[in-house]
Amino acid sequence: MAPVLAPAKVLVTGASGFIAAWVCKTLLDHGYHVVGTGEQDSYDTISFSIRHRLPKLFEKDGHGKDKFSFVIVEDIEMNGAFDQAVIGVDAVQHMASPFHFKADDPQELIGPAVSGTIGVLESIKKNAPGVKRVVITSSIASIIHDKSSEIFDETDWNVTSPNEVEQKGKGASAIHKYRASKVLAERAAWKFLEDNKGSVAFDLVTVCPPMVWGPIIHDVKSVDALNTSIAGFHAHTLPGKTEQQLLIPSGNWVDVRDVALVHVLSLSNKDAAGERFITSSGPFTYQDALDALHRADISLTDVPKGTPGKGKDVPGIIYSSAKAEKVFGMKFKTIDETAPATFKALKDRGF
Repeated sequence: MAPVLAPAKVLVTGASGFIAAWVCKTLLDHGYHVVGTGEQDSYDTISFSIRHRLPKLFEKDGHGKDKFSFVIVEDIEMNGAFDQAVIGVDAVQHMASPFHFKADDPQELIGPAVSGTIGVLESIKKNAPGVKRVVITSSIASIIHDKSSEIFDETDWNVTSPNEVEQKGKGASAIHKYRASKVLAERAAWKFLEDNKGSVAFDLVTVCPPMVWGPIIHDVKSVDALNTSIAGFHAHTLPGKTEQQLLIPSGNWVDVRDVALVHVLSLSNKDAAGERFITSSGPFTYQDALDALHRADISLTDVPKGTPGKGKDVPGIIYSSAKAEKVFGMKFKTIDETAPATFKALKDRGF
């Protein structure tokens, strides 16, 4: 399938989320027209972010109502939830999926992740023959699994978490419940494409980020409402963490602006079709983030120093971004760029 070039119209599901808001902005900055979806909550109100904050933000960047519009999806698990939203678009960025570690029943995560993914693909199949490419936000949660090597790439698939959830159900660990939701949703998307060869016209790309930091542009009213990755960053800039806690290997990290750019370039690059892309700047400890903050020229009242430099001695697993670097010419941001930008965005919100 041919790539999707600006000024094509792109649907972004879950547009009021942390990464999705940046994908909307980056699409607009690259000349695309964007339709964002938001969900109604239990009070039958529409997300303030998608109604007010994002349109105003995009208007400041010169992208008016003719470039960004939104539709409301009642419940992404409902059959046909995206039937109307997909009409008339040329591509879809599917990003609506829960990310938290609070689920008791794993189906609280797996249901929306899988049903939402298959639902949007079914809606495209029924109502949007003009869609040429679908980009799905997956996660390194769908990559990591038990193996001897500590270097992972796009050929790796997480079989560990689904097995644990199948065996233990509610007794599975919180991290495995979340990881299972991501890998099962991504697997379902690739299976849907295989099962519907000849009856759908679009191709598929998946993007697999690790812990995502960077400036917040979506609506967040309190610290309690921060998304999981930014909440973790914020918590470790407060006093009270021990040296041991700051030196725990914490996976890999990436800047939200780089993740958004890979989503956008995945539309316009012909070589992206049918591929998975890891987006990672490398392994980290929160000591590394604190070191980056204290190297920056910013006010750091009450931000702990920890044990400067100790994070460099901590071994960590690596999610290789070599493919994204090669295909898109990506140069991922450094922690010295991203940690201060994240901290400043939090302080600008009063957090």
